[in-house]
Amino acid sequence: MAKSRFAQWFRNTFHDWMFRSLIGPAQTQNAVQGCDQSAREQWKRDLAARKRYTQEQRERRRQERSIS
Repeated sequence: MAKSRFAQWFRNTFHDWMFRSLIGPAQTQNAVQGCDQSAREQWKRDLAARKRYTQEQRERRRQERSIS
């Protein structure tokens, strides 16, 4: 189902901003305490994957803007 232009604009403009403002910046220092070493390493790998995904999304949006 296709999104309306307004819904797409709203999501691109406000949804991501609201989400980021609620969760705050990604941090690794003292973020996982009381866990074993493997759990901390998995958490760091997950954080790195999320950052990589965000960067890929930014690049995709940049390419879309340069094409249009």
